[in-house]
Amino acid sequence: MKQKAYAAAGVDIDLGNQVKATLPQLLASTHRREVLGKVGGFGGLFALDLKKYREPVLVSSVDGVGTKLKIAFAMDKHDTIGADLVNHCVNDIAVLGAEPLFFLDYLGTGKLEPHVFTEIIKGFARACAENRCALIGGETAQMPGFYQPGEYDVSGTIVGVVEKSKMLNGQKTVKRGDAVIGIASSGLHTNGYSLARMIFFEKMQLKPTSYVPELENTICDELLKVHVSYGPLVQRLLKCFNPQLPSANSHRPVRAFAHITGGGFVDNIPRVLPKNLDVVIRKGSWNMLPIFKLIEAESGVPEAELYQVFNMGIGMVAVVSADQADAILKFIRGQKHEAWLIGEVVKGNGQARVV
Repeated sequence: MKQKAYAAAGVDIDLGNQVKATLPQLLASTHRREVLGKVGGFGGLFALDLKKYREPVLVSSVDGVGTKLKIAFAMDKHDTIGADLVNHCVNDIAVLGAEPLFFLDYLGTGKLEPHVFTEIIKGFARACAENRCALIGGETAQMPGFYQPGEYDVSGTIVGVVEKSKMLNGQKTVKRGDAVIGIASSGLHTNGYSLARMIFFEKMQLKPTSYVPELENTICDELLKVHVSYGPLVQRLLKCFNPQLPSANSHRPVRAFAHITGGGFVDNIPRVLPKNLDVVIRKGSWNMLPIFKLIEAESGVPEAELYQVFNMGIGMVAVVSADQADAILKFIRGQKHEAWLIGEVVKGNGQARVV
């Protein structure tokens, strides 16, 4: 049978349809009762249950995985990338108190490789199921000549919901004297990989499969550790500690969250601070992961910059009332997350300082 002209030009529509035929089984675990229609339509359908909310506010976010993809390409390991992306997006809306509703993905590649596609979608589906988030659609684009052979890009969009009266707004609620709790990351998560690759593969001359004694792991397996989702933890914290009262913001012990992504402590924490307050983060107040100790020792990069590029072992920060800090810390640890008191809120001008 003669090859179709479009396939000869590098875009195999029939292969795309064949691969996508497996989607219903892959996505079944992410189904929520609010989802209408089937995956594959021109738009994903989600019927928000308005009876559950007095004033529902939809919260959305979009992101990618950055050059962490280069590690996946090097190892031909793609099942964690989808989970990274979902969890990152979940965390971005969790800081507002929102629970995730649905997620859509975009995958662009030069040549569609069925095993790669399947691994990525499995990662999306696994993380969506763990976060009770429906995977309701996406787009796969074959663009020959646009990407290097064996490479692709992914991005994702998430939509969640929060009751307006329960929405977190640190700029209104954070107070002088509040405590800052740091919740552990699993590693670099999805930020700082361009610098990390330069340190490990150019400066240190490591290979992707190099075993690093300090890490008790190969460098690429360490770098591919999945971005932690803090969404379920945030929802449990809010349910347990924050009174369900309209206009009770000043009496809610959990004041704000900051997702420590690109920009580290320095750029992310100020996003939830009033203009007249600072957060002081105290180095050495948490157990830093070995990979960050290795970066500190080998990079030659000034310490201040490291705390602006990497999460340094803290993936999420919670600002809480000082009188409830110990109880909240105990609760977080009881949910199987490592956490520490790492700083406090002081008078200032809306900055985060690492001292």
